[in-house]
Amino acid sequence: MTSEAPSASHCFDFESDFIGNWRCIPLCVRRKLDLCGVKLKLNHWLALNQTQRQSLVDWEDTPEGLDHLRQHLLACTESMADGQAKTLPIATGEAWQNPIEIPELLTAAAETRGISLRLEQWSALNELERFALCKLARPGHDHHNLEAAFSEVLA
Repeated sequence: MTSEAPSASHCFDFESDFIGNWRCIPLCVRRKLDLCGVKLKLNHWLALNQTQRQSLVDWEDTPEGLDHLRQHLLACTESMADGQAKTLPIATGEAWQNPIEIPELLTAAAETRGISLRLEQWSALNELERFALCKLARPGHDHHNLEAAFSEVLA
């Protein structure tokens, strides 16, 4: 558990199987996509070269940086086979952005795994850590990294 601000380019240990080759979109990038309002498909991600993918991992998540990221992604996906990335509403008021209320879905996911998630723990997590837990616990996700995520961020 950390109390410091999230690192825009932090990748979790449970993502280690694709760090470096970037065959999947890491959670730090997925958070930035939510914050800039862009739906980037895996095919878009894979159509980028290694250097381009790394630049998205390293991209700063300041308001200005996120605005530039949105413009950049729309421009660089414009001529891709899957078409331009779609725009979405920018994430505001999401469960992972609220450090004072644990989402019910996450409490249930923790209890199912025998984990007691207390408000003090949730509040001590940084936004990226809360984002990771919420994304991995959402319905329709395969949840294969959720237990590892709980272990890593609650350690």
